[in-house]
Formats: sequence, structure tokens, C-alpha cells
Amino acid sequence: MTSQQTWRDVHHVAADGTNLYARDYGAERAGHCPVLCLSGLTRNSREFHVIAEQLSHTRRVICPDYRGRGKSDFAGDANTYTPFIEMADVIGFLDQLGIGNALVIGTSRGGLIAMLMAAMHRNRLAGVIFNDIGPVIEADGLLRILPYVGLTGQFSAWPEAIEAIKASNVGFDGMSEAEWDYFARFTFDEQDGQIVSDHDPKLAITMPTKEQVTSGDAPDLWPAFLALAGLPLGVVRGENSDFLTEATVTRMKQGVAGLEAVTIANRGHTPFLTEPEAMELVERTLSRIDP
Repeated sequence: MTSQQTWRDVHHVAADGTNLYARDYGAERAGHCPVLCLSGLTRNSREFHVIAEQLSHTRRVICPDYRGRGKSDFAGDANTYTPFIEMADVIGFLDQLGIGNALVIGTSRGGLIAMLMAAMHRNRLAGVIFNDIGPVIEADGLLRILPYVGLTGQFSAWPEAIEAIKASNVGFDGMSEAEWDYFARFTFDEQDGQIVSDHDPKLAITMPTKEQVTSGDAPDLWPAFLALAGLPLGVVRGENSDFLTEATVTRMKQGVAGLEAVTIANRGHTPFLTEPEAMELVERTLSRIDP
């Protein structure tokens, strides 16, 4: 651990023997509700670094790498790359660390895992903030990302990786080069002088096919979402999101009283949570949980 590292490295062995990794910020701070940050499909703990550092001034923040992402091992069986197995892995981390319940900040895939937790382990949730995800996932968004999940991106320099990020992510109008660089560095990793995708391309095995997406025969996530009633909830939506519509957010607010929603201008799927509106929503939600 270097002097600049502001987190503790934590390792957990899953039930099937897969070695998993998480960042543990503010481990020494008890007394306030801990936060569990669950990342997007192909992302990892690094995407939460800014908000995790801020929150860790007052509380503990756990940021796992799902199996096959970041510093966690690739799964021996690619069929285990499912939200159900990833939820079980997350529960294993909480048990190992002695955390009873936490506020979950779920980005995209992480929000789906939070809804599964609501259905199966509701007592582990102190509240949930959904980052650009809800019970209805728009087909346009899924169809956009499907071609990229199974690719092994490999670039000789960061500028090339940044251009690839720009090409595959829509709706991020007016972003600076520094912001695009930030985006690229929690999506790709530098290994042996090459910039590579930081996830197992076999993730594509468990993704729906184009035909399944367009058939409209998606699982009904509304019962799992409605199981969150009574908990402090928030939703962050990118103004230009192709995953979460304003209409779905309106239905979410109608279905669960007290849910607070913010829209981040000039963001697609997903906002970074470094935006002031997003950070303030997280703080307001935590203020509803902590005495």
C-alpha cells in the first residue's frame, strides 16, 4: 500500500472458489451507515473513487470488483456472470466484513443487483440510490452495448482508448478531454505496456441476444423494485440516457413514496456521480438514514 492509497485492499473467496477483490475506504469509521458501491456491467471499483473518498471522511465505503472485472479473478465458469451470482458474491463480502446493512449506490448493473437484494435480502439494505437504471431497461441502450461486451479492446496508448470510449458512449455532450480521460481510466487498464479492457470478454455469454432484446420479453423487475418501499431511495438519471427514461422515473416515484430523483445535464448512460447534483443526492439520502 502506497502513501497515496486511501483505501484498504480486501479479498474474498466466493463459494465456487473465485478470488474476489474490493476497495475498503474509511474502514476505521463506524457509527454511520456504510455505503456499498456496485458498478456497471463492465466496470469496476475505480469508477467510484471520487465519491468513495468524499464519503469516507465520515463513514465506511465498500467498492467491490465483480468476478471477471478489475482485480477480481475471471470466473472458471463464464455462466456464473449473472446478477444473481454477483449478488451472492456481494453478500459474501458484507458477511466477511461484518456489515449488516448498507446504503447501496448501484450504477446500471449495480442497480439490478440492488433490486435482487430487495427481493431476497432486503434486511441488508439501508437504502438505495439507482444510477441511471430502473425496473424498465430501454431496448435501445441494451442494443448499443451488446456489441462491445465481448470485445477485447487493446490499444497502444491512452488517446486511442479515449477515442474508443467516445465512439461507444453517446449523450456526453461538451465533456472536456480530462473528463473523457477519467471515463477511460475506469473502463480500461494498462497492462504490459498496452491499454486493455478491464473485464472478461466472456461476459457476453450471459447477455441477452439481439432477438431476445427486441422481442420485448424482459423479466418484470417492478415487484423487486416495489419491495424497496419504506427505504430511503434516490435515482440519478442522465439527461441523454438511452437506458432510463423520464417516464420510468415518474412511475418509480409514483410506486414508492419519497423517492427523490435528479437529472444530470449533458450525461448519457451513466452519470459519473462526481457531478454536484449526484453527490448532493447521496448526502441527502444518507441524512435520512443516519440519526
